This record gives sequence, structure tokens and C-alpha cells, in this order.
Amino acid sequence: YLYGIPYKFYKKYKVRRYGFHGTSHKYVAQKAADILKKPIKELKIITCHLGNGSSITAVKNGVSVDTSLGFGTVAGIIMGTRCGDLDPAIIPFLMDKEKLSIEDINKIIYKESGFLGLSEGISSDKRDLREKANQGDERAIRTISVFTYGIKKYIGAYAAAMGGVDAIVFTAGIGENSIETRAEACEGLEFLGVKIDPEKNKVRAKEAIVSNDDSKVKIMVIPTNEELMIAKDTAEISANL
Repeated sequence: YLYGIPYKFYKKYKVRRYGFHGTSHKYVAQKAADILKKPIKELKIITCHLGNGSSITAVKNGVSVDTSLGFGTVAGIIMGTRCGDLDPAIIPFLMDKEKLSIEDINKIIYKESGFLGLSEGISSDKRDLREKANQGDERAIRTISVFTYGIKKYIGAYAAAMGGVDAIVFTAGIGENSIETRAEACEGLEFLGVKIDPEKNKVRAKEAIVSNDDSKVKIMVIPTNEELMIAKDTAEISANL
């Protein structure tokens, strides 16, 4: 969880990777284990929370071991208006070239980037981009390509980090509802044992296993329920007081 900057900044300011969407990742990982009828402590799961804000998490033996969001809520894959992973050298470069303040650059990376920025202002909504892409709009096609490539890259990285993967879970607005995004994110991952079934994948917003019967890795759609997870955690904490 540490970054490669002077350790004094961790000691002084606690600068480290924190991650977000933890309640959602916890809920769907536990739900996946229930559906698979296996103890979560015996599973390697990659959870993909994909919405206007997105993050991908590696869950090994019931514990989150890595996640795409970091110190703030802007890293990882591109999002509605957030830039995702970015070479830090770009920040001072743009500040110098465009005479930007810290407030200006924060606005760019949090509010003017991602789907909105890459598509040159078409929309921050993935559904609008998909509609435009289906009409042949190169800006929308480009943006969707960057998004799905990022998902695929994190799945591959986390499978390597955990020494394999048993299940990939898609959740949140895009993850639960975008048939195309799930298919595109899994395309080319057959070498990992990831095989999505086009017919089973025609599902939106309900629990389903959408992988082929011979897929080594189970591909799952699980609607998140952060409220229920919070209630369960609260009850558990209260019981132990």
C-alpha cells in the first residue's frame, strides 16, 4: 500500500494507498463465495465496481490485498469525469504550460477528465458513449476502448498478484448493466481460463454466472448492496461491544 516517495511523508501525513468502495467490494466478494458455495477464505476473487466512479479490488482469502483507487478517488481506470492512472510528471508539465493553479489542476483531473474529457465533451455517462460508439463516433469508440483496456489490465495484474483467480465479479451501474463492457473486459483473457458466455451474459441488474460451463474462472454479475453490508457490519460491531 506504500508509494515510492520518501517514507517520511507516510510517517508524517499517512500518504498511502487507501482505496474506496470497500463496502461494495466486501459485499459482492462475500456474496460470490455464497453463490459458489465455497469459504471465502479459500477463494481468489477480483471485484469490479464499475460506475461513474470505479475501482477494482483483489480479494485473496477474504482480505483485500490490492485496489485500483489510492490515496484519493482519482486513480485506477478512467471514470465519468476522473482521469484514472496518470504519470505524475504530467501535473507540473500542464501547470507550467497552461499556467494552472493547484485548484485548476484538481478540477481537470477530478471534473473534466475520464469519459467526459477523452470523448471531447460528449458525456460523462457510459450509456451516451455507447450510443455514440454504435453510430461510429470515433471519440466515443476511443473512450470506451481506454476504459475496457484498463479493466482488463487490472484483472490480469491482480490475477498475477494473487497467484491466480477463481472468480471475477462485476457490480455497480456499469458492471451490473453493461453487457458490452463485461464482454469487452473479458475478451482476450482466455489464457487465464476466463471464458464469457455471450448468451448467459445477456443479463442486467441481477445475480448471474455468465461464464461458459468450461471456464476455469467464474464470471459473475452481482448487484451491490452497500446498505445491507453497512447494517451487517454495524450489527457485528454492536454485538462485540
